[in-house]
Amino acid sequence: MHKHDNIVPFTESKSHKKEQVADMFNQIAGKYDTMNRFLSVNLDKGWRHKAIAQLEEINPENILDVATGTADVALLTYERLPKKPSKITGIDISEGMLNVGRQKVAAKNLQNVIELQTGDSEAINFASDSFDAITVAFGVRNYANLDKGLAEMFRVLKPGGKTVILEFSKPTLPGVTWGYKLYTKVIAPNAGRLIAKNEKAYQYLNDSIHAFPEGNAFLEIMKKAGFKNVYKKSLSLGVCTIYCGYK
Repeated sequence: MHKHDNIVPFTESKSHKKEQVADMFNQIAGKYDTMNRFLSVNLDKGWRHKAIAQLEEINPENILDVATGTADVALLTYERLPKKPSKITGIDISEGMLNVGRQKVAAKNLQNVIELQTGDSEAINFASDSFDAITVAFGVRNYANLDKGLAEMFRVLKPGGKTVILEFSKPTLPGVTWGYKLYTKVIAPNAGRLIAKNEKAYQYLNDSIHAFPEGNAFLEIMKKAGFKNVYKKSLSLGVCTIYCGYK
């Protein structure tokens, strides 16, 4: 187990982390995209673009997007990759988020390419060696068991396939660090309270980021799950990091 595995949105609840995370995202689903744009100063779309670009070298046909949420990555993957994948499957434990995602997929008329399903990242309901590539954006931090989640992703990835993980991280430059702490400890929770009407969800965001094993520590965890040739790319002065590995 890792420290962040025990960070939960609702500390007073006796429910398992997985249930709490699903409940949290169900509560904020309608405001999730708006909050993402606001809190990232609209940088989050660029982060996703750079993560998806890591897949261009393998031209994946069949992609799994884990913790797909409102399908931002699934949609951008189809739009961004020069060689269009034939199938993108998104899984998430929050029906509220998936419902928003399905509306976005339908608006783009991509239902024949992108399919969103209720699914547990720690018990992925697909056969081993099923997907050419796997993507996860801001999802692994929410796993109740990080090792199990990564092991499942490795299991369903085809040999030669690639996994791309996008996750928040903590900047190390002194001036940036001060501003980042102010942002995550004060601005994000208060914005959550005012805009999404859910301060606890965005306090959880801060707490889970600070507890997450980032950087080289996360690459080592990926190696233990079986991934080879792992590497990372830091974005926006360290606020976000792309992690990649192969099977």
